[in-house]
Amino acid sequence: MPIGFIGLGRMGNPMARSLLKAGQELVVYDTRPEAVRDLVTAGAEEAPNPKDLSSRCEVILTSLPTPEVLEEVITGPEGVLEGAEPGSTLILLDTISPETARKIGKITSSKKMSVLDSPVSGGPDLAKEGAIAVMVGGDRETFERNRSLLEGIGKSVFYVGKLGSGCVVKLTNNLLSLGNVAVLCEGLVLGTKAGVDPKTMWEIISKSTGRSFASDFKVPRRIAKGNFQGGFSVALSCKDLGLITSMAKQVSFQTPFADLVRHIYEKARDLGLGELDHTALIKMLEEAEGVSVRFDSE
Repeated sequence: MPIGFIGLGRMGNPMARSLLKAGQELVVYDTRPEAVRDLVTAGAEEAPNPKDLSSRCEVILTSLPTPEVLEEVITGPEGVLEGAEPGSTLILLDTISPETARKIGKITSSKKMSVLDSPVSGGPDLAKEGAIAVMVGGDRETFERNRSLLEGIGKSVFYVGKLGSGCVVKLTNNLLSLGNVAVLCEGLVLGTKAGVDPKTMWEIISKSTGRSFASDFKVPRRIAKGNFQGGFSVALSCKDLGLITSMAKQVSFQTPFADLVRHIYEKARDLGLGELDHTALIKMLEEAEGVSVRFDSE
């Protein structure tokens, strides 16, 4: 029986392609016809709606931009619940709150569905390489039954614990990642304005204690080249930071740093950078300070 995949955006498309390359039969759905055509050309079958898709598949994966869209796809008219067979499995690759994952678990229990919250990390670039990390919450037996499927989209697959646990790790990771990019951008602009060649500064940082995934990966591929199209957007960064602060409130934890990082990304979004990759945060700082951090990173 084929696997169902709903949501063929910047992350969903490369993950679905990875499953096709691994030999999986796929039935796909997206509200954008061009996104569906792209996957059909690659070998997938098209479903007219989530209901039809779930009626044809025992396992359904979702990769959708917001919790609201996800809930509508599952519970709305012609949604997953209307077509799903009892005993099927729903794998949530989306970035959502632990609370939303547990809510979906309760809603789908009426159909005796199993749910795994399985958010991913690495962004579209690593998703295209099948090199993302997958962090999974839910029933251990259900996880083991679907482990090989998840290994088809990411080389690092982790079982975390009960339903919602994957979301906790994902949001924690995104706080660290987004905060790191923000301070990296500030540091690069500061050093450049103070008179140091940005390439020289990056090369030194890459061998020093300020080194990070952002400096190793995002500087040469995006910041140095001014390549801000595609990727994980500023707008989605704002969404995730909102989820992070909400999760903190749920457990009565204060997050002064997360609040500051959220403010910085929201400012960049409000300045018109929302649809660009989140590293475009540096454009806001460059324009304010009259410098440019661009160089040949090859």
